[in-house]
Amino acid sequence: MAELTYASIDNTVIDTLAPPRRTYWATVALLFAGILLGATCWGYQIFRGIGVAGQNNPVHWGTYLINFVFWVGIAHSGTLISAILHLFRAGWRNPIARAAETMTVFAVCTAGLYPFIHLGRVWLVYYMLPIPNQRTLWPNFTSPLMFDVVAISTYLTVSSLFWYTGMLPDLATIRDRSEGLRKKIFSILSLGWTGEYELWRHYTRGYLFFAALATPLVISVHSVVSWDFALGIVPGWHTTIFAPYFVAGAIHSGLAMVLTLMIPLRKMFHYEAIITDRVLESVAKTIIFTGLIVGFAYGTEVFIAWYSRNPVEMESFYWRAFGDYSLEYWIMVSCNTIVPLLLLFKRVRTHIPTLFVISLFVNVGMWYERFVIIIGSVAHDFLPHAWGLYSPTLIEYGIMIGSFCLFFFLFVLFCKHLPSVSMTEMKETLHEGESHAG
Repeated sequence: MAELTYASIDNTVIDTLAPPRRTYWATVALLFAGILLGATCWGYQIFRGIGVAGQNNPVHWGTYLINFVFWVGIAHSGTLISAILHLFRAGWRNPIARAAETMTVFAVCTAGLYPFIHLGRVWLVYYMLPIPNQRTLWPNFTSPLMFDVVAISTYLTVSSLFWYTGMLPDLATIRDRSEGLRKKIFSILSLGWTGEYELWRHYTRGYLFFAALATPLVISVHSVVSWDFALGIVPGWHTTIFAPYFVAGAIHSGLAMVLTLMIPLRKMFHYEAIITDRVLESVAKTIIFTGLIVGFAYGTEVFIAWYSRNPVEMESFYWRAFGDYSLEYWIMVSCNTIVPLLLLFKRVRTHIPTLFVISLFVNVGMWYERFVIIIGSVAHDFLPHAWGLYSPTLIEYGIMIGSFCLFFFLFVLFCKHLPSVSMTEMKETLHEGESHAG
């Protein structure tokens, strides 16, 4: 941090908002084409019916629920980095906190689409609302699926407010260095921020309260998502470990996505002096910790199935490891628990390209974890004559590609039009003597 000053931090971040080059617009156009592909597939499913997807009897939940759980998990790292580490005053979070908060908001928005897609007749979604309707239907508030609606909407609201509140001083900085229409836009967005003492006092106190409020949401939201499964009696689901297991897995996948996004961002915007190797190494160390927790959960599941001497549970976990979906199971185990152990070696976790590749492996492994949990249980439950297999169709692949493109599309637009690094929090990391140099 010795080479950074207040002025250099402002200049580095504001320079990223300069008019984009052709490569940027080419990237935006490619991602938008992927969004159109997903929207076209969804429209085709609406007109032809949910049968164009691969769901069958007994596998009623497919990639739509897999991706829903995956994106909710991705969203958790933003709250972890921004809220929990802020409460613990971990300085290495400051360079990546803004991008992680942004990732949270966009991942929750992406996850929120999948219940609508899975619903099929999306125009009937108002039946879930507690309002009078022509069929006298009322939502069952004891259903974990309704828990999801409340939890995800609450999480999105708090995360969005937390994200926007943290940007106010930076938006004012950009406003003061802009002209014309851009100045007017940022004047509105900055909500009249002047930098007075009272504003700073209320800002820091409010930001701290948001961090304290968002922290239990990390635990509660994905615990609620896990209850979609744990409250069922399907073998492999009905277990009390699911809540902490899902929370640890969510943080594991979210931290991997932070590396997947921040390493290219660091290179494209020349953030090497801000997002240092030490920051990325700290994220890698945290991935080791969460990977060990996830590995412990995998072992606990298998041990409890064996220790219970319940033949259905034993058969279910044996089939996961050696049955029709054994390849997916071992991809899950190796990518989530074995590959992250390479980060124990300092040479590996400080080599940026290797770190990026490992983050991709963890993301793939966490997607397959949701596949194994959801498909591996409903396809192989209590009755052998009701067993079945599931394979996604091209329509499902198209919608999944569209969701990934939507997430990256929103993130790419954000990075070019709003400050992707918190200038305010970066200045807090400078020593008092260094700050005078700016």
